[in-house]
Amino acid sequence: MHQILKKEKLAENIYLMEIEAPDIAKKARAGQFVILRIDENAERIPLTIVDAGKKAVTIIFQAVGRTTNDLAKLRKGNAIPDFTGPLGNPARIQEFGHVCLVGGGVGAAEVYPVAREMKKAKNQVTIIFGTKTKKLLFWEDRLKKVSNRLIICTDDGSKGKKGFVTNALKDLMEKEHIDYVVAIGPTIMMRFISKLTKDRIKTAVSLNPIMVDGVGMCGSCRVVIDGRVKFACVDGPEFNGHEVDWDELLNRNKLYLNEEEVCKQQNCTRQK
Repeated sequence: MHQILKKEKLAENIYLMEIEAPDIAKKARAGQFVILRIDENAERIPLTIVDAGKKAVTIIFQAVGRTTNDLAKLRKGNAIPDFTGPLGNPARIQEFGHVCLVGGGVGAAEVYPVAREMKKAKNQVTIIFGTKTKKLLFWEDRLKKVSNRLIICTDDGSKGKKGFVTNALKDLMEKEHIDYVVAIGPTIMMRFISKLTKDRIKTAVSLNPIMVDGVGMCGSCRVVIDGRVKFACVDGPEFNGHEVDWDELLNRNKLYLNEEEVCKQQNCTRQK
């Protein structure tokens, strides 16, 4: 059992938890993730490790579906029975020069550990953090500490630049030289970032396909990279954004839309 040592609400429906897991914390590196299950009847979900201490790892998630809503109901002192990791390959960290990390929504939490390590590797680090509205912003102070510059974007213009992160990156590309881009967030966002930088800037993306076991056995997280089948859990989650078959990935992510809708309805019924 893995005890919840801390729980904090960061923004609207966005939560931070520190989970007691010393063995995972000891080995975790930027870009890796855990898979957890809150009870024997729950689904397994992957969540990125955003920080690690001596005895605990930190996760950040948005309560959008049944499982994440159930997870959000847990409190400090509760325990999570199944908590496995670190899984996946670490992010590629080296001295590139000027690195721009683009985080969409809760993906900004996943940007944090990568940005921290990129700065340690003597890169100039720019972070672009985009959300729909300022109510969904979080960790601005922490993101500033691990970057040379933080650019905030909101779709509605309630804070920072009005518009999408792609527009902010395009503006930056026109003004400055960028050596490497890392995009983490919604699949459609990463697709457009990769399209914008194609043939211009090397770009890494952290893919988030449907995942079950996390060790390459089930095949659920299959992705096509440069025409070859890969599995995000063991070959990724980070890949070259210009080699991803985005159409195939988007179609696979729609496989369980009906089942997800049923779960949402059941969750709404239970909350009434």
